[in-house]
Amino acid sequence: MRFEPLYRARFSYPEGWSIELTGANGIESVHFFLADGRCEGRVIGRVRGANHPRRRTDETFVPDFQGVIETDDGAVIFFDCRGYGRAYPVGRRQIVGSVTHLSEHAEYRRLNDIVCVATGEVRTLASGTELVLDIAELIWEPIPD
Repeated sequence: MRFEPLYRARFSYPEGWSIELTGANGIESVHFFLADGRCEGRVIGRVRGANHPRRRTDETFVPDFQGVIETDDGAVIFFDCRGYGRAYPVGRRQIVGSVTHLSEHAEYRRLNDIVCVATGEVRTLASGTELVLDIAELIWEPIPD
């Protein structure tokens, strides 16, 4: 197997809500964020979505992120992202995950049965928080005997 870069997404959460539950084993929280941004690369367009992660007692976020890419060439691509938002390092927390896509547009229909991997960062900036994800296509290759 190998990885082929597909796109880089940059987005922020202009709106969000959270609740915290405290119990004998610590604090767990549930969030709901609305995302807005752009992606560049082999897919170019506006990214919008909703992420409703939970934060475990070890401070790891578990994203449940779905949304849409409206490409500059007129296509609509749905995406689903799952994985982990690590609590470290401070100011540039790590993101790792998997992404799947779905589109009816002829140019992007090939994305409908591929698996992608995501690596990224939650960046703390003076103007707020920015999330940056690099999405790469996992390319199947024959397993040697």
